[in-house]
Amino acid sequence: MKTLQELQSIITKSVEKLYFPNEPAQLYEPITYIMGLGGKRMRPALLLMACDLFNGDLEAAIPPALAIEVFHNFTLMHDDIMDNAPLRRGKATVHSKWNQNVGILSGDVMLVEAYKLIMRVPENLLATTLSVFNQTAVGVCEGQQFDMDFETRTNVTIEEYLNMIRLKTAVLLGGALKIGALLGGAKNGDADKLYSFGENLGIAFQLQDDILDVYGDPDKFGKQVGGDIISNKKTFLLLKATELADMTIQKELNYWLQLSEFDSVEKVSAITRIYNQLGIRTQAEIKMQEFADKAFNALDKIDTPEANKQYLRNFADGLLVREH
Repeated sequence: MKTLQELQSIITKSVEKLYFPNEPAQLYEPITYIMGLGGKRMRPALLLMACDLFNGDLEAAIPPALAIEVFHNFTLMHDDIMDNAPLRRGKATVHSKWNQNVGILSGDVMLVEAYKLIMRVPENLLATTLSVFNQTAVGVCEGQQFDMDFETRTNVTIEEYLNMIRLKTAVLLGGALKIGALLGGAKNGDADKLYSFGENLGIAFQLQDDILDVYGDPDKFGKQVGGDIISNKKTFLLLKATELADMTIQKELNYWLQLSEFDSVEKVSAITRIYNQLGIRTQAEIKMQEFADKAFNALDKIDTPEANKQYLRNFADGLLVREH
């Protein structure tokens, strides 16, 4: 089997070969721009890895892998508009560089381009592949809506949060792996198990992201530590703290959550102290491990040589053992 790095290299070269018309320039230039911002190309590489897991034809799997990457970047383009984000991977977002209308329309075309790519799968797999892709695409949009809904709700439960990150983040990992498995000739049962592996791994990854946002080393994490605390984002840590806090701690927590003007360092420090007092980091790590275990259990049950599965194990380990 090819390594993850080799598969990422295949995707990067294939992205560079994607062709979009020159005119109208403001429709197609933003697509070339956002696709050229890089990233790890993890989702399409996983589709290729799943295909390779069952000794499938990698060349035939490149178009649907690109479909996953184009779709993923389409969601990022529209998410940036909804979040009014100025930067994406250290560069100006499309709506900042052009304007919101350009971002909306270019994103719409990206979704169409993703479907054009997914339809290049072999005829006998087209209906099944489209079904997985459609289900995945709708799930991602549902997850984004739930995430926006949570910003104005005060009664979000942990179960609702876990479902939101499953939809927003994890189903795309699962969908990419399932499509790759189907293209590789996996039986439906094995393709479903690989989907379960990706979905549970995605949830574990997002929970770890929540933990690292508070406890990570900013130089190694690559993001501002405490960003979720500053913005009152309803992460697993905040929801668990609300669940476990007694009246005194809840009063202090509410004080910081309701302040409209505050010193960011002071707020991060105060809420982190509350988390430490309640043992929230341990609670989050237990929950993260629970989903990681589900992912590995699903992988164990897949009917393919152990040596092949080790590549996915190594990938999952690398994803979940990021430096703090």
